[in-house]
Amino acid sequence: MLRINLLLLLAVMMSAIFLVHTQYESRRLFTELDRAETESRRLATDQLRLQVEKRAQATPQRIETLARDKLQMKQASPAITQYVQEGSATGAAVQ
Repeated sequence: MLRINLLLLLAVMMSAIFLVHTQYESRRLFTELDRAETESRRLATDQLRLQVEKRAQATPQRIETLARDKLQMKQASPAITQYVQEGSATGAAVQ
């Protein structure tokens, strides 16, 4: 009878230890999931912000300003346009 009681006590203790370990693991995984969801929301916000910045950088006005200031480009006009005629023997440009 004593052996059965000790065996049952050991089984109850092992079950309790297993239950505590399972609860601890569950809580650890839940906090890890919560951190991952927070990081996901932060990354989604960053992605939206970067898309807005990208659209702002690619506006025609900004591109034209950069082309004029940094690349020294000028607006195309008939006065500075050179036309090349196909079949011209000399390949001279006509203004």
